Amino acid sequence: MDITAGHPDSPARDYARIARAIGFLRDNAATQPDLAAAARHAGLSEHHFQRLFTRWAGISPKRFLQFLTVEDARRRLAATRNTLDLAAEIGLSGGGRLHDLFVTLEAVSPGEALSGGAGIDIRWGLHDTPFGSALLALTTRGICALHFVDSADQALDCLRETWPRAVLKRDQQSTADTAQRVFAPLQEPRRPLSLLVKGSNFQVQVWRALLALPPGALTTYGELASAIGRPEAARAVGTAVGANTIAYLIPCHRVIRASGMISGYRWGSTRKAAMLGREAGADGKPAGLFGAP
Repeated sequence: MDITAGHPDSPARDYARIARAIGFLRDNAATQPDLAAAARHAGLSEHHFQRLFTRWAGISPKRFLQFLTVEDARRRLAATRNTLDLAAEIGLSGGGRLHDLFVTLEAVSPGEALSGGAGIDIRWGLHDTPFGSALLALTTRGICALHFVDSADQALDCLRETWPRAVLKRDQQSTADTAQRVFAPLQEPRRPLSLLVKGSNFQVQVWRALLALPPGALTTYGELASAIGRPEAARAVGTAVGANTIAYLIPCHRVIRASGMISGYRWGSTRKAAMLGREAGADGKPAGLFGAP
């Protein structure tokens, strides 16, 4: 459902409240704050906070935060290493098939890149998502941008920077269905989505490697570099990850530090933590708040 962020039941409004709670719980994990403290920080009653968080995440805050600890992150890093090794063996272009990938990626030609998108029509819209408001932009060849934003002007500046000579048209109606498909619950069957990206051969290679990562998986810049056969290029991989203009679908949020720390995300570390916790808990069962996981 595509509704305005001001609506009391808006997904973006829900996320804003959840984000405050996630930030608070991460900052104070060592002291194990209780339900009352978390609810108070979110500006909600305990009952409302319990219902809202469990509806949004599908699991309790305590269980959610377990998925964001360094210990759990290291465990998932180790498990993902095997996935990337296998993907590299069979070719990263097909690595996603390991996970029934529903996203395909096409890169613009060098000539199209040099032209700045001349001759390309782009329809865009602003939509509520489980992770806040986002700009979604479409071409006839697929999604060309997905940015989490605070304002339409901010989003359009990013879009124009990438596609300076394309024809941009706001079209909420035509982008709404795609937005729903992008953010459908992970447990639901998904229809394939196509992406159109603009980047160097190296950047596209890194983005394809990211598509080999299933929900809940984690990797590091160094492991991504090794997966594409460039173990010495971890810093360049980090730059390529940061240049990704299609958030969530090209899952740069699944790249963390080798230490297991979650930080460094173009659209904010709290949003990154929200995505990772929600993905890791997608198969979990709701549990009592701040009780047994």
